[in-house]
Amino acid sequence: MPASAHQQRILTAVLAIGLVALALWQGGIFVLAVLLAVCALGQWEFTAMFRPGPEHRNLRLTGVALGAAMLLAVSFGGPQAALWALTAGFWFLALRFLFRYGRDQNHTDFTDEMILLAGALYLPLMLQFCLGLTTREIVLVLLSTAVSDTAAYYSGTFFGKTKIWPQVSPKKSWAGSIGGFTGCVAAVTVYGLYLGEAPLAAWLALGALLNVGAQLGDFFESALKRRLAVKDSGTLLPGHGGLLDRIDSLLLALPCYALFKQAVPFFP
Repeated sequence: MPASAHQQRILTAVLAIGLVALALWQGGIFVLAVLLAVCALGQWEFTAMFRPGPEHRNLRLTGVALGAAMLLAVSFGGPQAALWALTAGFWFLALRFLFRYGRDQNHTDFTDEMILLAGALYLPLMLQFCLGLTTREIVLVLLSTAVSDTAAYYSGTFFGKTKIWPQVSPKKSWAGSIGGFTGCVAAVTVYGLYLGEAPLAAWLALGALLNVGAQLGDFFESALKRRLAVKDSGTLLPGHGGLLDRIDSLLLALPCYALFKQAVPFFP
C-alpha cells in the first residue's frame, strides 16, 4: 500500500475512534445517533451493491428508513421490540411488493424486497445488540474486531504467503488469520482480566469466539463483493473503502458476544 494511502487509513481510523469514544463518553442519545448514522450509511452501501445507479435511489432510501425504524423501535421499546420491528419490516416489504405487483404483473418480482429484508437482517438487527450492552461491553467488542483486523492486516502483509480461502478473499492468508486470532484473544483477555470478573478461561474462550465471528463476517462480505463484482462496498472512508468494509467483522461479533454473555457474567 502506498504511503499516502496508508496514512489515509490511519487518519480515518483515528477519526472514527474519536467519534465513537465521544459518543460512548456522552452515552444515551449520542450512542443511538452514531448507531443510526452507521446503520443508514451501511444500508445505503449494501443496497447500492445490488442496485447501483441513480435510478435506484428510492430503493436505497427505503432501506435507510427501514433500518432507522427498526433501531428506534428497539431503542424505545426494549429488546423484545426487535422481533416486532422485524415482523413489521417484513410485512411492510410484503405489502410493498403486493402493490407494485398490482400495478405491473409482467415486470415485478420480489427481488428488491428480498434485498431490503437482507439488509435489515444484516445491519439494524445486528447493531441493535449495542443498545443492550454497557459501555465496557461495547468497547470490548469494538476492541476485539479492531485488533483482529489490524493484527491480521500487518501479520498478513509481512508474513502472509499461503492463502486461506482465495476463492472468497484472494488477499487473506493463514498468517493473517493466525495473527488476528492471537491478537484478538490477547487483547480480550487483558481487557477482561483488568475490567471484568470472569475467570481466565472464559476470557480466552470469548476472545477466540469473537475472532472467529469477526473473520467469518469479513469473509461473508468479501464473498458478497466478489459475487457482485465490486471492489469495495463504497468510497466513504479514505484508505478503507466503504463503511461496510470496516464493520463487516463487527456485525457478526456483536451477536456472538450477546449470546455468550447469557452464559457467562463477564462484567459486574
